[in-house]
Amino acid sequence: MARWLEAIELKGNLVTLAPLSLHHRDALVAAAADGKLWELWYTSVPSEQTIDAYIKKALEDFEADKGLPFVVIDNASAAVIGSTRYFNAEGNHRRAEIGHTWYSKRAQKTGINTECKWMLLNHAFANLHCGCVQFRTHWHNLASRNAIARLGAKQDGVLRSEQIDPTGAYRDTVVFSIIEHEWPAVKQSLEYKMKRAAQQG
Repeated sequence: MARWLEAIELKGNLVTLAPLSLHHRDALVAAAADGKLWELWYTSVPSEQTIDAYIKKALEDFEADKGLPFVVIDNASAAVIGSTRYFNAEGNHRRAEIGHTWYSKRAQKTGINTECKWMLLNHAFANLHCGCVQFRTHWHNLASRNAIARLGAKQDGVLRSEQIDPTGAYRDTVVFSIIEHEWPAVKQSLEYKMKRAAQQG
């Protein structure tokens, strides 16, 4: 059976999404150190202690055609500033989630997330022909919930006590989605926001 998720590079004006590989290890640790992102208890940003398992799982999911992980590269500096990926992908159902997204502190609130999501969503709907793209986040991660809503995704619901985190605490997961017929309007909105940001910058 043919693969659904092929390694691909997505290039925007601000950043490039390049397929994650083992040689990105140290660059990802350095990117996460800008803001000590692993200290946010409701996220799963890798640290020096967890980066190897983080990359191993991402690459295993890719090999199984269940995920496609990227590093986020700043076009101006060529530095790795974060990571994102498709995961929980099901080609037979034409659906995938976008997540495991994080950016160095210096890259946050800069328009980079909007461009990244536009590239990922456009590839998902235009090339992978997804019927649905989902986003999931921790109930307590208000910044992430607000950012997902600003993209134009609709909240489907809350999965109560859906996971147990490394400390043994239960996690409530908020689920959002964009479906195929909504993409043209969401795309128009994201492109308007990117155009405005470019003009103001």
